[in-house]
Amino acid sequence: MAEENGPSVFTDFPESTSTRFYSDVQANNNFHGSGLPGIKRRGQGHGSRSWIKIDEHGNSKILELDKATVMRHCSLPARDLRLLDPKFIYPSTILGREQAIVVNLEQIRCVITADEVILMNSLDACVLQYESELCKRLQINKDQPDCLPFEFRALELALELTCLSLDAQVKELELEVYPVLDELASSISTLNLERVRRLKGQLLALTQRVQKVCDEIEHLMDDDGDMAEMYLTEKKQRKEDYFNNDSYDQADIYGKIRGAARSAPVSPASSTTGVHKLQRAFSNLSSSKHGSISASSNGQENIDQLEMLLEAYFVVVDSALNKLSSLKEYIDDTEDLINIKLANVQNQLIQFELLLTAATFVATIFAMVTAVFGMNLKTTVFDDPDGFDWTIIITGIFCLVLYIAFMIYFKHKKLLPL
Repeated sequence: MAEENGPSVFTDFPESTSTRFYSDVQANNNFHGSGLPGIKRRGQGHGSRSWIKIDEHGNSKILELDKATVMRHCSLPARDLRLLDPKFIYPSTILGREQAIVVNLEQIRCVITADEVILMNSLDACVLQYESELCKRLQINKDQPDCLPFEFRALELALELTCLSLDAQVKELELEVYPVLDELASSISTLNLERVRRLKGQLLALTQRVQKVCDEIEHLMDDDGDMAEMYLTEKKQRKEDYFNNDSYDQADIYGKIRGAARSAPVSPASSTTGVHKLQRAFSNLSSSKHGSISASSNGQENIDQLEMLLEAYFVVVDSALNKLSSLKEYIDDTEDLINIKLANVQNQLIQFELLLTAATFVATIFAMVTAVFGMNLKTTVFDDPDGFDWTIIITGIFCLVLYIAFMIYFKHKKLLPL
């Protein structure tokens, strides 16, 4: 019962936890072991951290809390709080637990209960915006009835800021990628290729982040049990009503038993009936503690409210994912175009090399003839004054005809453009 009264648990935190925090720091400074400097001894891993607590009225304050205190207050295992640790890099996750919702969406890492939000304190712009916007909305709607419970309003703001942040990053990447790709398509250079390679790496990293948020929201919408676990206000109210009715019934039963004991002895049948009633009461109590009284087990929970909320932001994230997919396709098309251009240039070089090889072969024949006649040979060609000229003319015509024959053959084999 002490764990259900969230605000009262935090009333004595600032002095005790801060004192314990400074004592832990002093103990760590005095420790000089043979192990690694960043590793603590067993039992020293529960150092205090700075948290921001926002209640249902929009009031926020900074607290120094250790990990064990947060776990005990929110009934969370240690593996869930590891998702909120800034030292670890985890993908986006939304977990519904018995008394809390663990949210890890980009820079927003918090624990949402039925009447408060415990936010990891940070100087990041998203965290500060989440704190100020949530306090503003809660204070404005303090006296106005809202169709959404507290935990859904806090979750909605986290989803809204995450979607806006991702969408802004997608638009910024689009404005940077498209001009670079157009420039690369018109002028292929090493500098443009390096810029496209860098932007493609950013695109892949952003796509993975957006895909993870999209998959997480889709997973929640597909699982009715997980969505039912997130109705913290309703579960808390149901549990309080159950405990009130149970205490009233027990007082009534005990009063009747005392009255019956004073007037007449109890028969075995009536005592057996009373035992069965108590057993049923305790079984219901244990089932409520383990969450089996939630609507996810019997399908009576109305999860349409949360499903529509998640669906609205799923559309936004899916739209950002489609933009990234279109951008990736545009990059792939540009790469294909560049490959086609490079292949065309390579083909032109091969054609030029083929022409040059044929011309070299013909020139070699011509040079061979002139070299033969340049030797000291006894021949009647030199007796005629025009004999050598006719030899050069006939050799040139033969080489020209041979070169034309080569061109006709290359075109016939489609090795050269027509």
